[in-house]
Amino acid sequence: MHTWKLLATTLLGCGLAAPAFAEDVSEASETASVKRTEIVSGSTAAGKTFSTGVAKGRDLLDTAISASVIDESDLAKFSVSSISGIMQNIPGIRSLTSDVDGYSSITVRGLPLAADGSKYLQLQEDGLPVLEFADMQFNAADRYLRADFNISQIQSIRGGSASTFASNSPGGVVNLISKTGEIESGNFQVSSGIGHDLKRIDFDYGSPLGDNWRFHVGGFYREGEGPRDYGYTAYRGGQIKLNVTRNFAGGYVRIYGKYLDDRQPNYGTQPARITGTDEAPVFASIAGTRLAGDGYGSPLVAGYLGTDDQNNPLSRSLENGMRAIVKAIGLETQFEIADWTVSNRFRFADISGDFNQVDSMLSAPSAVISTILGGPGASLTYAAGPNLGQVLAPGNQINGNGLASINLLLNMNQKSNDNITNDLRASRVFALNGGKLTVSGGIYNAIQDYNVDWSFTNAISDVVGNGRMAPLDLRNASGTLLSQNGVFAYGFGFGQPRAYGNYNFDTKYRITAPYGSINFATGKLSIGASLRYDRGDVSGKVITDELVAPFDINRDGAIAPVESTVAVLPLTRPIRVDYNYGYLSYSTGVNYRIAQPLSVFARYSRGGRASAERVLRPGSLNATTGQLANDALKYGIVKQAEAGVKYRNDGVGIYVTGFWASTEERNTQLAADKNGNVIVLDVVREYSAKGIELEGEFKRGPFRLAIGGTWTKAKIVKDADFPELVGNVPRYIPSLSFNARPTVEFASLAFGAVINATTSSYAQDTNQLKLPGYVVVSPFVQFHPAQQLTLAVNAFNVFDKLAVYSASTSTIPASGIANIRTLNPRTVTGSIRYSF
Repeated sequence: MHTWKLLATTLLGCGLAAPAFAEDVSEASETASVKRTEIVSGSTAAGKTFSTGVAKGRDLLDTAISASVIDESDLAKFSVSSISGIMQNIPGIRSLTSDVDGYSSITVRGLPLAADGSKYLQLQEDGLPVLEFADMQFNAADRYLRADFNISQIQSIRGGSASTFASNSPGGVVNLISKTGEIESGNFQVSSGIGHDLKRIDFDYGSPLGDNWRFHVGGFYREGEGPRDYGYTAYRGGQIKLNVTRNFAGGYVRIYGKYLDDRQPNYGTQPARITGTDEAPVFASIAGTRLAGDGYGSPLVAGYLGTDDQNNPLSRSLENGMRAIVKAIGLETQFEIADWTVSNRFRFADISGDFNQVDSMLSAPSAVISTILGGPGASLTYAAGPNLGQVLAPGNQINGNGLASINLLLNMNQKSNDNITNDLRASRVFALNGGKLTVSGGIYNAIQDYNVDWSFTNAISDVVGNGRMAPLDLRNASGTLLSQNGVFAYGFGFGQPRAYGNYNFDTKYRITAPYGSINFATGKLSIGASLRYDRGDVSGKVITDELVAPFDINRDGAIAPVESTVAVLPLTRPIRVDYNYGYLSYSTGVNYRIAQPLSVFARYSRGGRASAERVLRPGSLNATTGQLANDALKYGIVKQAEAGVKYRNDGVGIYVTGFWASTEERNTQLAADKNGNVIVLDVVREYSAKGIELEGEFKRGPFRLAIGGTWTKAKIVKDADFPELVGNVPRYIPSLSFNARPTVEFASLAFGAVINATTSSYAQDTNQLKLPGYVVVSPFVQFHPAQQLTLAVNAFNVFDKLAVYSASTSTIPASGIANIRTLNPRTVTGSIRYSF
């Protein structure tokens, strides 16, 4: 029934109206004043309209928000290609990524990074969320976004009214806005890695068609191993997007589509040497490997066996990496009715894919690994590759390090993450007492599927880079084979009383959120307030592997020792999910434009974030009623206050904002003990953060300098299960992060650099091991030998800085080996672009 209500609202809105979130002005005025290709950053000298996360598009100096824009021309200067990599250049945003689209950790203004994804920051495409919950485990929203020539600009709002103009976005919104063909133009580009294998083709073309019609189409395709060595093609795929717009008096209607099928590797944790002290650790490559330059994997360890959601045996391959498939269609429309601007935006996205990851859990001398898993006298033997059958005798320094690794192989089959979203809104401006009163109201509806299967497997390999990693088989002292092609547990068996690790989620989230706002502007003063009430209904089932059973995985007609305790799903005993939630969000702000180039603002906001699948565990659900055992798990509240000053004049822009936030966190966190072993924690905490955010720009002649910085002081103020953590700094939150983009542009030559820097942060909430700060410099040069031709070279991390942003240990372990994640090494790309 709820689906039919959503469709009926859509049809009503599209018969009357059009989109409002990213553009709340008529299409006719869009061409004149907020043409997407001309909207510029709030820190620039030209005062254009900003429209994401607010009731109506306005000049940033007239709004009580902190916001930024990355323009299309800026994207070509970045030496990163992923959305999360680009977001590292937005002040206030903390993005932990190895420049792949997916499995990133993104937050804003010191809000906690308890897990992967972007829990408090919603990612949108043309004003609608990519996923309703951007932090679903192993399923972050940036997996389904790509940066290509379709993007006109990326708008971002931190805090402010984001919590009332979008659901589940109390920290802010990042919105990718597409080109729509206002002016006839196009681009074709061929690019290639220099020193690494990754080739890519990009194109786009848009144009008016006459009779008030216009269109835009664009996309890309890429293929190659990528900047890290795997020994196989890790990148393959692309996307294409198309939109067609029809203008009419006072409005427009637009239909658009997107097809994405793209595969990337997931740069998970890999073992590294660690020396020094917790306060000043030193990370180095293990002999036979190259930190940041090697992918953790190879063709020899990629294939393995498992079971599906019906307990049938099947083959899996890590070479599939993170595959995202999106088939989306949307409809926007807007026009005037009796002085009201009514607008609607609708999108249906068929989302599926595959997630494959291999992480090192424990690396140690081969004799130690064999003893831990097989007991005294156990041994390891190569199960594949050029050393097939070779026994790793105690003390054997194979690969120059003598190490073996216990690995966790993760597969997530995403059968459906389909998303249906509709946003219907009406607004009107009234003349009132010498000022203007803007009134807006709307209703948001969404349906989010989460139908996925998880499967964990434990395997053993050697430790070597350059795509040469090989599986190791385990035998006990009597010579009995305890593994199959390196797999020693069909489930998550290391350090557990039994193997487990198969899950099936088949849930649906239905969200309805009415909202409204008022804003009164008179002279230099404007005062506004907004409300939103989110109601969610969650239904479905969860099946967890509470059973272990003998299972002939390899179908050889016999039950081997490793097949005697296989994690299987109790298909006849699903756990019911059936609960609802509701919370109120509000925001109020005041802006005073002291003079034409100067304004000040202040704002207070309260926003909520509903919990998604991370709280759906057997211990948290009543199997009979489907209700959560603790209502506090349903959602968390974020309270924020901010005040700032904005200056923009004669090529100089400076925006400074002070902020404070209090956050309730309900989550599941992958953490680590002092030995580096992975542990799973339920997080029921409260955090606080305060700080200062700076964005600025200086332009003189051919020189331009854009800067951004955030100083943050964050702490844990309450923890239900670990009170000893109260007062500690949340993990991965540095006290200072900074970015700068100096650029020099002439008619035929442009050059500059993108600089990203951060101070140290703690690896875990226990505040022992510190991850060193780093400065990454990424220069670029663009040469125009002819008016329509551009030759460019971009070099990410040109000084090849080892930048560690995650470590799976709370302190330096006795073994001196820790599992870490790093930014990419020096990565150089050359491109040729023809514009027409």
